[in-house]
Amino acid sequence: MQPAYYENFEEIQKKFWSMLDDAVINRSSPFRIPVFICADQNEIDGRIVVLRKSDKNNNVLQFHTDLRSPKVSILKKNKNASLVFYDKEEKIQLRVKVTCEINNKNLVAEEAWKKTQHISRRCYLTDDAPGTTSKNPTSGMISKLEDFDYTMEQSEKGYENFTVIKCNIKSIEWLYLAAKGHRRAIFNFENKKSSWLVP
Repeated sequence: MQPAYYENFEEIQKKFWSMLDDAVINRSSPFRIPVFICADQNEIDGRIVVLRKSDKNNNVLQFHTDLRSPKVSILKKNKNASLVFYDKEEKIQLRVKVTCEINNKNLVAEEAWKKTQHISRRCYLTDDAPGTTSKNPTSGMISKLEDFDYTMEQSEKGYENFTVIKCNIKSIEWLYLAAKGHRRAIFNFENKKSSWLVP
């Protein structure tokens, strides 16, 4: 028996938003760690990020990064990017085209920083930027940080580097792999049109 979302645009959207919403709170969700791809001319780069917010009402997805990260430099030159999600069990892939906003030391960043746990704040306390060349293998952190030997108050220094990438969704392309026959559709959030595609 095929699921309700096999050939129904409304059910498909219900399904992928429920998966995205779940990924924000469920650490074991495959959708929690999408691939984020950004590019500037010949510099094309992809990496895994952690989904931190899913907002259906505003068609927004968010993740956190360090202001000094190379992807921030790329996004300053080209705000267009893409997120790819895949759930092996559900056999569902999403390709999400977005425009990105860099939020640092503003209300969006402040709200997210307040929710960031002590254990996660050390990522933003390193002296050197992510991707900096090192003579030796390193976490980039002094031993106190590796041992979580810092107070919540001391962690506030990391707020300078803490950055929220707000991804405004332009379109979501859905692919469902099924033995009976795959189904593929695209949802354009800019012109509010949905279309079936050949898988």
